[in-house]
Amino acid sequence: MAAPGEEEDVMARYRSPLVSRYASAEMAYNFSERKKFGTWRRLWLYLAQAEKSLGLPITDEQIQEMEANLDNIDFKMAAEEEKKLRHDVMAHVHTFAHCCPKAAAIIHLGATSCYVGDNTDLIVLRDGFELLLPKLARVISRLADFAEKYADMPALGFTHYQPAQLTTVGKRCCLWIQDLCMDLQNLERARDDLRFRGVKGTTGTQASFLQLFEGDHSKVEELDRLVTEKAGFKRAYMVTGQTYSRKVDIGVLAVLASLGASIHKICTDIRLLANLKEIEEPFEKDQIGSSAMPYKRNPMRSERCCSLARHLMTLVMDPLQTASVQWFERTLDDSANRRVCLAEAFLTADIILSTLQNVSEGLVVYPKVIERRIRQELPFMATENIIMAMVKAGGNRQDCHEKIRVLSQQAAAVVKQEGGDNDFIARVRADSYFSPIHKQLESLLDPSSFTGRAPQQVAKFLKEEVRPALIPYRSKMGGKIELAL
Repeated sequence: MAAPGEEEDVMARYRSPLVSRYASAEMAYNFSERKKFGTWRRLWLYLAQAEKSLGLPITDEQIQEMEANLDNIDFKMAAEEEKKLRHDVMAHVHTFAHCCPKAAAIIHLGATSCYVGDNTDLIVLRDGFELLLPKLARVISRLADFAEKYADMPALGFTHYQPAQLTTVGKRCCLWIQDLCMDLQNLERARDDLRFRGVKGTTGTQASFLQLFEGDHSKVEELDRLVTEKAGFKRAYMVTGQTYSRKVDIGVLAVLASLGASIHKICTDIRLLANLKEIEEPFEKDQIGSSAMPYKRNPMRSERCCSLARHLMTLVMDPLQTASVQWFERTLDDSANRRVCLAEAFLTADIILSTLQNVSEGLVVYPKVIERRIRQELPFMATENIIMAMVKAGGNRQDCHEKIRVLSQQAAAVVKQEGGDNDFIARVRADSYFSPIHKQLESLLDPSSFTGRAPQQVAKFLKEEVRPALIPYRSKMGGKIELAL
């Protein structure tokens, strides 16, 4: 926030492009100051309500005053208080108390700063997952539609980025989908595994609350349960230091980093296919591919995904190191780091999912180019079929093998040394030795006979694994996405 008395000139200040250029308004709000400090006030309200219900002298009037001012936040006053006190939580305690004079004495009663700080972080992480999961499900759904449409279309497979046996366009897409389905499960599990820090006190012993309730352990436990429930969590961590374990952050960022790896792989494949002119991401009517080369159609969306995914994958190093150096009940060297890495991980995941959804909704396939590449490579792959057909027609396998070896090397020389097309089949047709199977050559070269069970695998995978995984998100599947930039 701007310092007191300063005019806010956003163009004169650095702004993270994750917010100013890329991320959705919903995710940007989730990590905003307004969401953060509004949640702090709600947590103070939950604490007061629970303490009142368990017999502490807190009045209905005090509760109502707090409820009426949950979003009445004077950010300028809070900034002034923080500058003076050098403590963000106490600055907001004072700011809340200023508009709740009757409740001032019981705000933050028995709590430590991490009561609002850590519990808010956990709420924000949970809500972040709730924003990401439907987006990931939509990407999977769009790619599933694409895979189903092209389940039978033969395409040249690649291993080591060298021509390999045929697959289908839809089967290759299912490799992408399977990785994303793993990510969907990982994100769901990470969300469901999150617990609330709860009401634990300064070093996690709940000593202050035990004193408030005059040694009544059952009331302290019930206080913890009530506040946890009010915050929308089913469970709280049973033991904490001053903070919840920073290993929780590792788990959260690890699944996001894994999602980044999946999207990087998918978009790299799309970039390679664009170079081969087999598949392209959407390209808008007035879009410019290059300032110098007007003919270019650069895969800029996929490149953006790869660029941001690299950043997302590196962020997991922050919580790994932070968790390793938290001395005893806590040290404060986690705070500044976590302000950056947690928000950036979710903001980055948000934009790469939105971008990939846009790509998957407009993928363009060029069947003729795919067919041409198959024709260039298939003759060599068909040699075993030709040998078997000749043997069935009465030929000798070893003689046939030698004939094909010579003809295939001649054809390879035309391709590699002369830059010509693969003429292996023309050579077979011209050789009288192969006359017994000349009429079979067309069927022996049918690309669909080289794709194995790929179409059946696509159908079974989509029906039994993919579509069922998307059922919880069915109501959020509609609407195409348009990228702002």
